[in-house]
Amino acid sequence: HLAFQFAHARARDAVHRELQIEPLRAGLGERGHECLVVHSAAGDRHIYLQRPDQGRRLDDDSRQRLAARGGEAGFDAAFVIADGLSALAIQNNVLPFFDVMLPRLVEEGWRIAPLVLVQQGRVAIGDEVGELLRAAIVAVLIGERPGLSSPDSMGIYLTYAPRVGTADAQRNCISNVRPDGLSYDEAAHKLHYLLGE
Repeated sequence: HLAFQFAHARARDAVHRELQIEPLRAGLGERGHECLVVHSAAGDRHIYLQRPDQGRRLDDDSRQRLAARGGEAGFDAAFVIADGLSALAIQNNVLPFFDVMLPRLVEEGWRIAPLVLVQQGRVAIGDEVGELLRAAIVAVLIGERPGLSSPDSMGIYLTYAPRVGTADAQRNCISNVRPDGLSYDEAAHKLHYLLGE
């Protein structure tokens, strides 16, 4: 009974926890990755949990800033990092996953957009980000809904030709990325394959 209560409390805390932006941005910067911080239309965590639709779209300021970065040529791929329903998953898994994934793409000459860190974001927000940045493909790294045994599970949702209004059926998903689930190497291998295809 106590073990169940503890697991439930960890899952609940993961849902309500705020993403620590600055340590994540600093870690990405130390690795040489430019990072843009934007916000969904959900003004705070309470609204985000009550109004999923607002978590799927950018606020006006973020939309304007990303549109200015799109440029004429666009990018081969864009990576969106969103807190989703577990900021803990993002805090724990994004940096080690990128340490495995991004060097492969850089070595192959992929034109990667600045990494976009979205506060109060859901999966579909990647469609708008990808469209504004004129990216051929968008990959959204997001905290998955916590289970009783996995409050820190990260999902990766891949969408080709992202556009606002894209249906979930048009995405590929790699789930349960974390040390106790799908390893970073395995997840990077799967994502690399899908990107290439």
